[in-house]
Amino acid sequence: MHASLRRVALGTAALSLVAVSAACGSADEADDKDSKGKKDGSLTIGLLLPENQTARYERFDKPLMEKKIKELAGDDTKILYSNAKQEASLQQQQADTMITKKVDALIVDAVDAKSISSSVKKADDRGIPVVAYDRLAEGPIKAYTSVDNPRVGKIQATSLLKALDEKGVKGKPQVVMMNGSVTDPNAKMYKDGAHSVLDGKVKVGKEYDTKEWKPENANANMKGALSALGKNNVDGVYSANDGMAGGIITALKGAGFSGSDIPPVTGQDAELNAVQRVLAGEQYMSVYKPYVPETSAAAEFAVALARGEKLDKIATSKTDSESEKGVPSKIVTPLPLTQDDVKKYVGKAGFFSQKEICTAKFQDACDKAGIK
Repeated sequence: MHASLRRVALGTAALSLVAVSAACGSADEADDKDSKGKKDGSLTIGLLLPENQTARYERFDKPLMEKKIKELAGDDTKILYSNAKQEASLQQQQADTMITKKVDALIVDAVDAKSISSSVKKADDRGIPVVAYDRLAEGPIKAYTSVDNPRVGKIQATSLLKALDEKGVKGKPQVVMMNGSVTDPNAKMYKDGAHSVLDGKVKVGKEYDTKEWKPENANANMKGALSALGKNNVDGVYSANDGMAGGIITALKGAGFSGSDIPPVTGQDAELNAVQRVLAGEQYMSVYKPYVPETSAAAEFAVALARGEKLDKIATSKTDSESEKGVPSKIVTPLPLTQDDVKKYVGKAGFFSQKEICTAKFQDACDKAGIK
């Protein structure tokens, strides 16, 4: 063969070999991406929780979820955890860090359901399935678990009406509605559920969407409502959660209310301070959300997705978000928590012990409620 022709042939063969190698590399990369959810060995699961002002996340959600993940995937499972401290931009950074670390699945309780969508998409592009926990995040999430959020609002509103009736309020009661943050899709569901019960039965004197769910913002809003309506014209307060209820009750006490004179205030999350306020008669009720089934579902979804397994044995329903349709879901039933209910939950997983609740300040209230 002519030397120049031989060089061309060799060059062509070399290029062909490079092309084959590149094709194999692409296939390998695709296989790696596809097998991301089919891992049989040890797993790394990312967990992003939204804030630490509400005690439940560090006290219950995190340890319960970690325990369940290791039960399902083994003690060698790595769990990478970050708390966003109510900052959406920080949570996006935390998510991006976990994506860079190539976690096998990511559980996200979003600070802001919409802003987290870019991180959810980035994870999905890298073959990392995302489980939306407690709040329905936007973007290509693969599973979702929460409580029945409209039912939460209905429980709160029904309890408020009962409390107003017990107080013997005449005519149409005037209430203040302290809803949660507009960045949280759950807040709208609580609000809609509450309105479905309250509308036509009470007069809503003032209504607020409380920025970032912060107790200090609820406190400021309540002071504004008292100033606008007059202290004697507030019969009750719908508060979407316990943290805000604390700020609201502080404002009511500052206006001169005390003890049984405090207008009935609702709540949610069964936080320790709220449980104590309920026992003491300062807060009328809270909502107990069974954390064990909710955290267990998130763990089950994450491990199954990381291993490429089907979710039909975990999911009990499907949920539509603004960006996704038919997301496999598990929804947990919330329960009311009044003075009469506290005793039956004491010491159970996801609730507080008698020692934690019945400090010296609240011992008389505990004795009265039969908590020993």
